[in-house]
Amino acid sequence: MTCDGEVERFSIHSSCLMLAWPEMNEQNLSDQYSTWVGLVYIFNLIVGTGALTLPAVFSRAGWGLGLSVILVLAFISFVTVTFVIEAMASANAIITWRHIQHRKRALQTLGESGPSNSDSEDTPLVAPTSSSPERLDNTYRYYVIHDRIEMGQMASIFFNKFGTTLFYLCLAVYLYGDLSIYGAAVAKSLADVACTYQPSNLTCNDTIPDAELCWEGPMLNRMDAYRIFLTVFVLSLGPFVFFNVQKTKYLQLLTSVMRWLAFTIMIVYAVNKLIQHGIRGDPPVANITGIPSLFGACVYSFMCHHSLPALVAPIANKSMLNRFLALDYILIASFYLLLALTGAFAFEHLDDLYTLDFGPRGSGDCSKSNNIVMLLIEYFLALFPVFTLSTSFPIIAITLRNNLQSLFLNEDTSYNLCLRKLVFPILAVIPPYLIAMSTKDLSILVGITGSYAGAGIQYLIPTFLVYYARQETNKVIGLGVVNKFASPFSGRCWLFFVVIWAIACMILVSVNFIQIHLVPSSG
Repeated sequence: MTCDGEVERFSIHSSCLMLAWPEMNEQNLSDQYSTWVGLVYIFNLIVGTGALTLPAVFSRAGWGLGLSVILVLAFISFVTVTFVIEAMASANAIITWRHIQHRKRALQTLGESGPSNSDSEDTPLVAPTSSSPERLDNTYRYYVIHDRIEMGQMASIFFNKFGTTLFYLCLAVYLYGDLSIYGAAVAKSLADVACTYQPSNLTCNDTIPDAELCWEGPMLNRMDAYRIFLTVFVLSLGPFVFFNVQKTKYLQLLTSVMRWLAFTIMIVYAVNKLIQHGIRGDPPVANITGIPSLFGACVYSFMCHHSLPALVAPIANKSMLNRFLALDYILIASFYLLLALTGAFAFEHLDDLYTLDFGPRGSGDCSKSNNIVMLLIEYFLALFPVFTLSTSFPIIAITLRNNLQSLFLNEDTSYNLCLRKLVFPILAVIPPYLIAMSTKDLSILVGITGSYAGAGIQYLIPTFLVYYARQETNKVIGLGVVNKFASPFSGRCWLFFVVIWAIACMILVSVNFIQIHLVPSSG
């Protein structure tokens, strides 16, 4: 595990930051960007694969229930984002305080002037007096976000060993679900475009069963084609997990442009369809049975907490960070509602992966236009997940590999080379492959991933992080120092509310999921 690898951003150990403390500040100064650029990055991070699953689950749950759930979950997700920001500032304060104490002890060891024995690491930093302006300035510089301190490092600072293990376990489960969703989405997109056989008894708007042939000649059904494409995808990109692959700025720029182009086309296409043909979809106002998939998709769609430190730390001016993040969430929630509402009412049938509702199906007779430009647009939308998710799959897989090593290996112990270089990379790729092979239902994959591991990362972990961060900073730094990045939802009632909400939602999702998928119907 290295200190500077971007792909290992989830599993940075605190010792890495301690060793590189002066250098990291200097590096961050050269890599800083404006607040608006940072918010665009956060917007692009949140609006991803989850948004492509929203229209279908939104339509099943009903437009009224769906609208309410999206707004409520957007608000609660913003609340926990402010928890992460506060915990980041607290972690920076703790690291800075330890660095200063280490430096003081080093000066004492060298026989130079240093603090008295009473000024130890265990002595809280009390509120400064007005007679010492230099101390006042240094005191309030503790709560800054200069260094990129990831959630894994924050967990190692504020949690005990058991809590840190639970964090890495929850993150690993979430990343397993992420990789399964990526593989299923790519393979499903490729199979939908490649399979050209259209049964005579079905129209292009009907769902074609997996047992139907993919092509007229070979006896290969659509599920077989899906599994073949999934296998080729994993064999092509899976080997990158054995190496360290870093995302480049230009690759991020390219995928961002493609993402915005695709989402803009989908919204304009659906609006144009509504104007020309009227309302085709007939979603109910509310359907309780659609809650499990809707909740999981919404949690998954608002997920940014695990990557937030890497995007927030380089922002140059963080004085109004929470207000700008609130604006970001308002824009994202509005965007999701626009995407889901137009899709739910414009299409009679919605696929689990929204992009497949725009692609040319069958032998091409389902294409709405013979215009070559429209045909290219349809193919671009249908293959959009392939272009974007293929670039992210190796990064997520390497991140999962590093977190599995952090979970099961002791950093101070020497292990067999085969264990580190072979076993953990295989463990990072094979389970998601097997999950995606067993089902291509993205609503189930997203629902389970978002409802359980996603809820843990988005709700429970930020809440416990900020709770223990407040306790630790009060003990080490003192009550007299104000954290200017403190969450506006600072009351303990908010902490209790988020925890109770997360547990209640997971129970509700579990009950509904069992009733829908596991209990056979009596009729």
